[in-house]
Amino acid sequence: MNHRHRKILHAIFAHPVSANIPVSGVEAVLKELGAELSTGGHGQLQVRLAGKAHAFRHHGHDLSPDQVRELRRFLTDCGIEPSTQYPL
Repeated sequence: MNHRHRKILHAIFAHPVSANIPVSGVEAVLKELGAELSTGGHGQLQVRLAGKAHAFRHHGHDLSPDQVRELRRFLTDCGIEPSTQYPL
């Protein structure tokens, strides 16, 4: 995982929640983590990672704080811990 991807991953887990994380960057990070991505209708991104599946809705180019929290919960459930697995 390159430095840019690690920065985005750490931004997802940052406090306070960031509101300017680009969807394209999140998709790249998820692919680097080994996720299978597919797109559904109405701005839906379907993700399968570590045996878990989730559908995220996004509107526009950046994720909202609520979407970032939802993504953070999903990654935590999948066992992703950026501070130990992917340090900056």
